[in-house]
Amino acid sequence: MPTAQSLPRPAGAPDAAAVKEWLVAYIAQLLEFERSEVRTNLALSRYGLDSTAAVALTGDLGEWLDREVDPRLLYEQKSIDALAGYVAQNHATMPPRRGT
Repeated sequence: MPTAQSLPRPAGAPDAAAVKEWLVAYIAQLLEFERSEVRTNLALSRYGLDSTAAVALTGDLGEWLDREVDPRLLYEQKSIDALAGYVAQNHATMPPRRGT
């Protein structure tokens, strides 16, 4: 089973499917679930992610994307599907990561 860290970094703007795959792998690894147990249409809050986990997730997602990802997006984009769609649509306007 691939982990989020083992998925290749997207070349250019990722599509929603690639972001969704990364998010599913990340949450499955974090919560020690099988990937098939992660439901992309459920609210992320149902997975019990606290603010520390949200900051870690968005930091790791930002590293994978080479973009700054605001942790508040997890609360604004309520599901993996919504977050993946948002990132795919707005990748070009997200600022590059600092120091890269």
